[in-house]
Amino acid sequence: MVRPRRIADFKPTFTNLAQTSHYQVMFGGVPLGVRQYLNIRGVDYRFVTETSGLLCSNAVIPGSTLADTKVIGNYQGVIENMTHARIFPDIALEFYVDKDYKMVKFFEHYIEFVSGGSGYDQTREDYFFKMEYPYDYKMYGAKIIKFDRDYEAEIEYNFYGMYPYQISNIPVKYENSEVLKINVNFHIDRYASGKFSSYDKYRNRYNNIKEMNDRKRLMRNVNIGRGGNRAGTDAMGRDYDDPEYGMP
Repeated sequence: MVRPRRIADFKPTFTNLAQTSHYQVMFGGVPLGVRQYLNIRGVDYRFVTETSGLLCSNAVIPGSTLADTKVIGNYQGVIENMTHARIFPDIALEFYVDKDYKMVKFFEHYIEFVSGGSGYDQTREDYFFKMEYPYDYKMYGAKIIKFDRDYEAEIEYNFYGMYPYQISNIPVKYENSEVLKINVNFHIDRYASGKFSSYDKYRNRYNNIKEMNDRKRLMRNVNIGRGGNRAGTDAMGRDYDDPEYGMP
């Protein structure tokens, strides 16, 4: 007989829920050309890697969508959904603006670099825009880290092919002065989430399974020429696809 669970049974679960405020944004993997341009324009890379993420006042952990298509079986009368791509949405981040406006300069000059491939002085009347190559402006080391209540890193979202593409208007006013903020939207090619330790464990297990399957296929091909009864069995009729094949 199943005993009804008491409130005390649920209490440990609901008193240790994750908090929205336990996170940190980090920028890294900024291409060399962008770093050099930022430095020329007065934004040192140390500010980008060590300080800018701490000024992020509002972040959104991204999701993703599997794009699918309907496959109609003309003879079976069955309609199936099959995925063909994974789609990653844009990321929106909000930042406090420091007293030296380095936060604004960082993103303004970053976007300026992306569109300044012509090499012309942007203050010239005959200036024209020429986009840089994606490899020269996409970041491959930005991340959002979520912490538990003890501020131990629990999950990371690592972004690949990330770059800012939109800076929202920054309202300023005389009355009711407030802390200045800047909102920036980013494109990403993809992200990977989780802990590196768990990913490494999966990767090693996957490689071991793949290596074992490759070895089975090799043995199957060799055995066909050694008197095996059929493709996929050895000379004693044992099936290579049997999970226990080759086990002592």
